[in-house]
Amino acid sequence: MTVAAVIGAGAFGAALAAALAERGEVWLIGRDVAGWRAARRPPRLPELTLPQSVVLAEALPPDLAPDVPVLVAVPMAATADALADRAATLGGRVVVACAKGIDPATGLGAGSLVARLCPGSVPAVLTGPSFAADIARGLPTALALAIGEDALGATVQARLATPVLRIYRGTDLRGAELGGALKNVVAIGAGLAIGAGLGESARAALMTRGHAEMVRIAVASGARAATLHGLAGLGDLVLTCTSAQSRNFAHGAAIGAGIAPAAGRTVEGIATAAAAVALADRLGVRAPVMAAVAAVLAGRATVAEAMAALMARPLRSEED
Repeated sequence: MTVAAVIGAGAFGAALAAALAERGEVWLIGRDVAGWRAARRPPRLPELTLPQSVVLAEALPPDLAPDVPVLVAVPMAATADALADRAATLGGRVVVACAKGIDPATGLGAGSLVARLCPGSVPAVLTGPSFAADIARGLPTALALAIGEDALGATVQARLATPVLRIYRGTDLRGAELGGALKNVVAIGAGLAIGAGLGESARAALMTRGHAEMVRIAVASGARAATLHGLAGLGDLVLTCTSAQSRNFAHGAAIGAGIAPAAGRTVEGIATAAAAVALADRLGVRAPVMAAVAAVLAGRATVAEAMAALMARPLRSEED
């Protein structure tokens, strides 16, 4: 049985393919797989040897059964092109977006891009606290799957679950895509605080108030607050704000410490910061933490100046 197809042979796509291969055949689609097909070691995850049940290819097979879900595991900046290039073949099937960001050109999340660019498809979002390296090592991981139709969601949930990959389902696509995107901005802020030596208390405050902003923006966008309190929001936020494995946290920590961030790494929160502030402004939602992170990233403020501005804001009720 073909369990799924995964578009994107980077670290996360390869890790997902390896995990799902325990259930059966998985197609892993990438432009450069020919160069490492024999070794079966993804360049972005060289410690992983893909099982033989992972079929490496440059394109989706034309005879892929219509009930096989397609997971799109490419960075947010590449998601629109990946979908548009395959729109004709993705129509009529479940398309699961895995990117965590906001498309700067449209202001849409990954699941919303699926709905716009792949007419006739069933858009879904797979998100939650997960590092590719953990999934690749077979460590227990829980993810959130959002699909508008709950009955179909239950079918896809059962298909993607493995003994070490636990899938929770929901129907709030907007909440799931915004949770995964906005937490990256807060994670950069947490990194800025730690890198600048502002302390663990400052990080905890940024995480908590940043999460409040995530909830406000999501609810104003039509999402449910409960989604942001689950794996798609709070769970992912905790992971990315507290682990050096997080590219967003590490990027912020480097800036905070006054050193150059690592080059050549996808840091989704950089582009998302400006997009998140623009979205909050359109919705009339206060987002001072995200605005502060965006200002530092754009060079409009130092970490010290941004933190001072946050601390000097008028006092208010925590419930406001």
